[in-house]
Amino acid sequence: MARPHILPRTTLTARVAALILAVALAGPAMAQEAGRRVVSLGGAVTEIVYALGEQDRLVARDSTSTFPSEAMALPDVGYMRALSPEGVLSVAPDMILAEESSGPQETLDVLEAAQVPLVLVPDGYDGPAIRRKIEIVAEALDVPEKGEALAAEVEATLAEAVEGARPDQPVRVLFVLSMQGGRIMAAGRGSSAEAIISLAGGVNALEGFNGYSQVSDEAVLEAAPEVILMMERGGDHGGDSADVLAHPVLGQTPAAESGAVLRLPGLLLLGFGPRTPEAVTALSSALKAARP
Repeated sequence: MARPHILPRTTLTARVAALILAVALAGPAMAQEAGRRVVSLGGAVTEIVYALGEQDRLVARDSTSTFPSEAMALPDVGYMRALSPEGVLSVAPDMILAEESSGPQETLDVLEAAQVPLVLVPDGYDGPAIRRKIEIVAEALDVPEKGEALAAEVEATLAEAVEGARPDQPVRVLFVLSMQGGRIMAAGRGSSAEAIISLAGGVNALEGFNGYSQVSDEAVLEAAPEVILMMERGGDHGGDSADVLAHPVLGQTPAAESGAVLRLPGLLLLGFGPRTPEAVTALSSALKAARP
């Protein structure tokens, strides 16, 4: 049997090195049952596993995997972008399904050194991207027929939801990711928030930057949003509706004047998994009801 590849001890704790060795030595036996002990990293990936009916294979999940509620009973190996190899390997997985934005890279390198199949699922914020996510997860779990059936169902319901969301006049929406310390972190071009707003018949009120960024007071006032959209979450990052309306800048927007502050569950809204048709319908209905 080939000697397992282990990264230099200077980059690993003794505990992680021991875990890698144990997993590598078990390789032949694990290969016979590949995909029976799966760690899922990323809320959308975990949702897909459940939607495929393959949840019995899961032995752990990351902290963003909060739906369905049954997933919360699984061991939590940490936040998908700040993973430790020790946490992931401690559950002795024989496969890791991970959104491609998982990390850090150093952790992924260690996981690959453990010779556990690591399947990266590309991010993406449209119908074809959701189909691709489903197909990759289903192929990794060796249930391609289930994947095709689920992908077709989601594709059809998403098309129906988008068609039903078409408004006479798009609503200008400001997505606020965070307002910690009074500073506004908002969504720009190419973000998952902009994508779901567009699918639901709205238009992103902010331009001039990509992704998520802290924005100036002047930019928010110039954007003149008719609706402020946020995720449902507590703490200083979110603030409640009263905090939003009392904010010295957000409180001056048309959205504040009409009380149009919407909140939806973050994973539903931005996950771009099997529930995206539901997210489009929910957001579209909320935008139409909130329109001044």
